Amino acid sequence: MSTPNDVQQFLTALRARLTPEKAGLTVFGGERRVPGLRREEVAQLAGVSTAYYTRMERGDLSGVSESVLFALVRALQLDEAESAHLFDLSRAATGPRRELRTKPEPRLSPLVAQLLDTMRDVPALAMNRITNVAGSNALGRALFPDLFPPHAPPLNSARYLFLDERSHSFYPDWETTAREAVSALRLLAGQDPTDRALMALVGELATRSADFRTWWGGHAVRTHNTGNKRINHPVVGEMTLAYETLTVPSNSGIVIATYLTEPSSPSADALDLLRSWTAPSLGVTRDTTRQ
Repeated sequence: MSTPNDVQQFLTALRARLTPEKAGLTVFGGERRVPGLRREEVAQLAGVSTAYYTRMERGDLSGVSESVLFALVRALQLDEAESAHLFDLSRAATGPRRELRTKPEPRLSPLVAQLLDTMRDVPALAMNRITNVAGSNALGRALFPDLFPPHAPPLNSARYLFLDERSHSFYPDWETTAREAVSALRLLAGQDPTDRALMALVGELATRSADFRTWWGGHAVRTHNTGNKRINHPVVGEMTLAYETLTVPSNSGIVIATYLTEPSSPSADALDLLRSWTAPSLGVTRDTTRQ
């Protein structure tokens, strides 16, 4: 369940990043003690009293209407992910307290496994909500070899990023990739703060990784369903990949991440080389160790 501290840190971070100029406020002379907006300026933009906004920022969202939350969305210029996270935090902070619960781990259905098998020209990984790899095709395993140790279950992608030194050389833009992973987990935690597996993963990463702990405290939230990613493959070298994340309504809790390269580029040549290596390898690897 979200805490007043979660709400306070989220709103404080949003307020600090927005300057009066960007907010359309007139700035008069004098030294400002805060890098972004003052509480009274946010209150002015949202059309509420300073005392009312201060109470909200301290985590007391009891009785706050949706219209006030939408006013905050406009005042702080939130994007879609940030807006959704604000409403998630509000529901969790004002609803009945719920205990952590263990959710069943989604498994790859035979139909989705067959779908991955037919996508032989496209690297594809099937992931669950907390970045456990539920399945992959041969080209996906070849593209991300560190995630697939021999004779062992696939690695959790977030654990690999923060707890495995190989990830720093595999991802030339490691910090960007790692921050994206943190923001995705933060968004997920707002949606379901009672998810025991998610909270356990966050607790482990926060305990063992100073970077994760610092960025988790920043409360940045983003969706990362599409974009570009650079990798330094141990065999074929550096590649730039365009990724797309596909939801699978028939296999609830599973998403498929696919990776493409720009045609006739060095990255495309490298991916072709991987294809030639994996051509004899048919079938889909499914993680059958997680229930």
